[in-house]
Amino acid sequence: MERQARVLVVDDEERIRRLLRMYLERENFVIEEAEDGENALEMAVVNDYDVILLDLMLPGIDGIEVCQQLREQKATPVIMLTAKGEEANRVQGFESGADDYVVKPFSPREVVYRVKALLRRSSATAFLTTPNSAHNVLVFPELSIDHDAHRVLVNGEEVSLTPKEYELLYYLARNPDRVFSREDLLKDVWHYEFFGDLRTVDTHIKRLREKLNKISAVAANMIATVWGIGYKLEVPK
Repeated sequence: MERQARVLVVDDEERIRRLLRMYLERENFVIEEAEDGENALEMAVVNDYDVILLDLMLPGIDGIEVCQQLREQKATPVIMLTAKGEEANRVQGFESGADDYVVKPFSPREVVYRVKALLRRSSATAFLTTPNSAHNVLVFPELSIDHDAHRVLVNGEEVSLTPKEYELLYYLARNPDRVFSREDLLKDVWHYEFFGDLRTVDTHIKRLREKLNKISAVAANMIATVWGIGYKLEVPK
């Protein structure tokens, strides 16, 4: 029997939590709720959720701070809910480690779609393939990426990445030694057009390097900065 995905809905408005619960439970998700940042963070750290729907504006610590603290401990996929659609707030959400965002007022059906899309590419659902399935694996010195399983190994040790960190690494790895601008990466990895602040790419690159560097400096240094242009995955000669 297929396991039901667990979703944590975090919002200080009961009406929104009730609406999201109703639509998500129709799709067979198991829903838990939190109405403030402190409680949400405690629940997110203690439990293993498949997706967290996280409101930006919360009493106590806000959604940005919750996401930042969570990212220090876990790679749980996060969709930010925000009434602020301005680019700066969107970038701030991505920089804190969010994987996607939805602007209020939103369609509940859109939220369900975003949750399902994130689950499909999430490292939290990594092992849905059978052991005998044909694997799409990219192999580099001290780094391998099993795309069928959304699994990254550095010197044989698995690295826990957020869905967006994984997508960024895989995108670079599919095109080794090719340079991509920040604009290219935002368009192709985040699927959003940004004008102005491109720091969200830099933040994710930095976080990705730090995680790889904990095991192998060689793997971390493969993610190379091309000054004035962008980034590439540079294969050691």
